[in-house]
Amino acid sequence: MSEAVEALRAGKTVILPTDTVYGLCALAETAAPTERLYALKGRDHSQPSALLAADLEMLFAAVPELRGRDAAIAAALLPGPYTLVLPNPARRFPWLTGSSPAAIGVRVPGLPEVAARVVTEAGCVVSTSANLAGGPDPRRLDEVAPELLAQVGATVDAGELPGTPSTVLDFTGAEPRVIREGAAPAAAALERVALALA
Repeated sequence: MSEAVEALRAGKTVILPTDTVYGLCALAETAAPTERLYALKGRDHSQPSALLAADLEMLFAAVPELRGRDAAIAAALLPGPYTLVLPNPARRFPWLTGSSPAAIGVRVPGLPEVAARVVTEAGCVVSTSANLAGGPDPRRLDEVAPELLAQVGATVDAGELPGTPSTVLDFTGAEPRVIREGAAPAAAALERVALALA
């Protein structure tokens, strides 16, 4: 764990387990680590990545504009296997929001204990699947491309994960939009949000 924390603090990319798949992560507080992550993965800078926090308190501290409706949406679904796209009026973390700086994708997964300790100690990370652009989502560390494993600063192994990426829901418009069906049914999530906002 300490190796992963030290690597993140040094601006390196690490591989962490989440509640869905293994993630390629870098410290989110400045642009350079995210830029290195994108270069390593071969990811287009116009594509957004998620801001991942260990808990809701950490998320709200990082993006304090998430209040009222947005905070209620987040609290209804997180922690959980969801990526929520929420308004980003202060345009925080522009290096990870891709071509849509007015919106930000956020994740508070049910992290394996060791990964939760890493993120709690290091701080919020930018997170995307630990694959090369377009490659399969890894459910085990040995499914991560050797080219990535050779270049990251640290890895954390939590055994086999479910293997289906997070469900992505966009709440920036008048009506919620399902961007990707994933690890949890979108319809059930939207019902929970509707109840929370009622």
